[in-house]
Amino acid sequence: MRIVLISEIFCDGMGYLENVLPKYLAQQGAQVEVVASSLPPEHRQAASESTYQDFVNKRPPGIYPTLDGFRVHILPATKVAGHTRLAGLGRKLAGLRPDVVQTMTPIGWIAVDAAWYRLALKYRLFSGCHYHASVFPLAQRPSNMLSPAYLKSFLQRTIHGRLASAVTEKYYAISPDCADVATRFFGVPKDKLVVGPLGVDTDVFHPATAMGEESARPRLRRLFGFTERDVVCIYTGRFSEDKNPFLLAQAIARLANKGHAFKAVFVGNGPQAALIADCPGCVTHPFVPLGELADFYRSADIGVWPAQESMSMLDAAACGLPVIANDQMQAMERIEGNGVAYRLHDLNDLERALLALEDGDVRRRLGSVGARKMAGAYSWRSIAIRRLQDYEAVLRRKDVPAEANAVRTP
Repeated sequence: MRIVLISEIFCDGMGYLENVLPKYLAQQGAQVEVVASSLPPEHRQAASESTYQDFVNKRPPGIYPTLDGFRVHILPATKVAGHTRLAGLGRKLAGLRPDVVQTMTPIGWIAVDAAWYRLALKYRLFSGCHYHASVFPLAQRPSNMLSPAYLKSFLQRTIHGRLASAVTEKYYAISPDCADVATRFFGVPKDKLVVGPLGVDTDVFHPATAMGEESARPRLRRLFGFTERDVVCIYTGRFSEDKNPFLLAQAIARLANKGHAFKAVFVGNGPQAALIADCPGCVTHPFVPLGELADFYRSADIGVWPAQESMSMLDAAACGLPVIANDQMQAMERIEGNGVAYRLHDLNDLERALLALEDGDVRRRLGSVGARKMAGAYSWRSIAIRRLQDYEAVLRRKDVPAEANAVRTP
């Protein structure tokens, strides 16, 4: 089976879907190509807010093999009406002759162009829905179809989302709130939606099982100035207001001042970096490639993401860490039985949640539950197998036009 996954961006060393799903599809015997632009992950941010500039290598247009069994095709990109458009996408797809095309979003030029070229090239088209309500302001307001913001969204998103849906077989929403955003604002039909989580690269993220993995813990703790007695929290990602890791740094400083042995390491970069570094007990570290990140999780004791949800919390859980997240997170199943929720933006309640995990036996019990959960229900391997089964089921019905072949939600 020839599969093309189209993404707005592709960044080496990251754990995004476009990096990991192709790896596991290729492991199952599929021929996989990723088509993306050379845009950096923060291309929607102002230049002054650039977070990954010292970590991401920008690739010029071309074809690049990876070590994970698939190729990456980088195309030039332009911005048209606020959305990224890949130049030469039609020619690229015609040359690759895919059986299946998987896009990452139901809206924008990538979705519309993939749907248009599908009419001539006859591949089967699938898409994804990854916009959480927490990052989509309209989903957080009372519905008002006549408001300027709603009308603008209708013109920029709903119309072409609905057009693309006519030839799209199935949409994969990563959580119920993503499915809700997709149907309310992106023109996605409910009967084409399937809700299922993003996954964990369990080849990389798992509890320490080898000598090298076990030795990384004391080595990294010494590097950060932590002892084995310390209760070390870890946050990974952008140091930005929407993610607000500074709240964790404040909680760590308060607990340290009260005599508790809490420390924290923050892996990433962003506007809050200086504020975090000034807090007692807190250490910052630049982004690290995906292959090195598991050692950082295994060197810590608790994973904490104070504001917006992050896929990194699944990676940390897969390494055996209990996880703290806010109580407004839509995908609470990510921490059920293996973590603690706290009241969003409430510093005192974040302290309470941290103290609930001060006991090592509690941390080990919850961490064990999380590692088993991630290896079972959240493994990219199992997700890739199910995705291939969906693709194959549609391909077997070659005599049925895609327009009449909507895949119903089980």
